[in-house]
Amino acid sequence: MTIKRFLPLRLAAALWIALALCLAAAGPACADPISVQRASLQSDGTGWNLDARFDFELNSSLEDAVNKGIPLYFTTDFELSRPRWYWFDEQPVSVSQTIRLSFQPLTREYRVSSGGLQLGFASLSEALAVIKHVTSWHVIDRNQVAPGETYNASVRMQLDTALMPKPFQVDAVNNRDWALASDWKRFTFTVAERAK
Repeated sequence: MTIKRFLPLRLAAALWIALALCLAAAGPACADPISVQRASLQSDGTGWNLDARFDFELNSSLEDAVNKGIPLYFTTDFELSRPRWYWFDEQPVSVSQTIRLSFQPLTREYRVSSGGLQLGFASLSEALAVIKHVTSWHVIDRNQVAPGETYNASVRMQLDTALMPKPFQVDAVNNRDWALASDWKRFTFTVAERAK
């Protein structure tokens, strides 16, 4: 008698749990991923520069954060590796570069900065266009690679929430709107033989 009485309650509880799990899986609208349009290495005399194009848009949460004065950091990672049958892959290069996007309310200007270089833009779309195109980034020194060898190159970009102010780092962990990243774009790179 008591089992029959609690059966509808258990069924209702199970349905509520299933609904909650479905809603949690769907989650809030998450950020669109970053896509790598192209990536290549160009010789610069002392080594090689990376030229890469990324495509993404800021969702309303990220755009709102920038316009409220919260800086966003975009980190590009580059790795170079060569498989070895007798040991772990050789990884002669693993470098990162971070670009900071911020908004100055007094001047109504978006700023893109990396290292000591800082550029100002009148619109967010102009600032993002610079971030989306990584050019002339020196990633490989000539002495880091062997002539005639073929390497696997990998590049990706992500919104680096670890560099944000602490209160926003906590929010970013729990909010999928802040999950903006690309997959690794992989391509092969063969070092030209040196002229004799």
